[in-house]
Amino acid sequence: MSIAARLQFWLIRLFSAHLGIAALFRMKVLGIDIGGTGIKGAPVETRNGKLLARRYRIATPKPATPSAVADSVARVVRHFAWKGAVGCAVPAVVKDGRLRTAANISRSWLGVDAARLFSEASSCTVSVINDTDAAGHAEMRFGAGRRRAGLVIMVTLGTGIGTALFINAQLVPNTELGHLLLRGRDAERWAAAIVRQNEKLSWKKWSRRLDAYLHLLHGYFWPDLFIIGGGISKKWRKFLPLVTLPTPIVPAKLRNDAGIVGAALAYECGRRRRRRTRAG
Repeated sequence: MSIAARLQFWLIRLFSAHLGIAALFRMKVLGIDIGGTGIKGAPVETRNGKLLARRYRIATPKPATPSAVADSVARVVRHFAWKGAVGCAVPAVVKDGRLRTAANISRSWLGVDAARLFSEASSCTVSVINDTDAAGHAEMRFGAGRRRAGLVIMVTLGTGIGTALFINAQLVPNTELGHLLLRGRDAERWAAAIVRQNEKLSWKKWSRRLDAYLHLLHGYFWPDLFIIGGGISKKWRKFLPLVTLPTPIVPAKLRNDAGIVGAALAYECGRRRRRRTRAG
């Protein structure tokens, strides 16, 4: 083989290897965020966290039983005529695809293999992750937590209070710190965003409740940064300036899309872990 032919051979091999490595970090996944009031989804480019289509939202079924939610997930999949990978974010502790808590969803979810249920309903490969863990993944990769070292706590405010804890960008999963006791009850029953709406609280009065909750978290963990997410984060100027924490606190950059993006990222991360496990 001539020198020119050998050079061409190795260039082709190197180029092919580069394409293979790049493909690991460039994947399109349908992210679906299942919330207490709405289920929304969109295809996501996991390399940069961008939505590839306008997000599609439908109301969460009442009651939010496993079969009803599975039908809604399949509806989102059909809307995008999706045939590829799907990542779902759910408001519960998730262990090996099974839901272990049901604070703001039907208790019939306890023990259900949601990954399998959604896969069968949609005819797609599906991964499942806690909803705030998903939002935290998105913010740490592309948003307010990017390149932040130390301890970062993501807090999402909505129907309940979700939390995600990261140590040097590594997730401590399923923390569920919205259920810490505050004023004799679950903190989320007193300080979640929906409480402000239901009790018709002013921003000032509700921000005092949020401040008390965040001080409770701060006293336990002394984080380096708080990130506030959920739909209400787009109105952060109405309440974050009233919070009296000594720790920096910022609104989520991806806002209400963080759960969708994070669900897609969780699928991608799980795929990479499975590849490494098989290789090892």
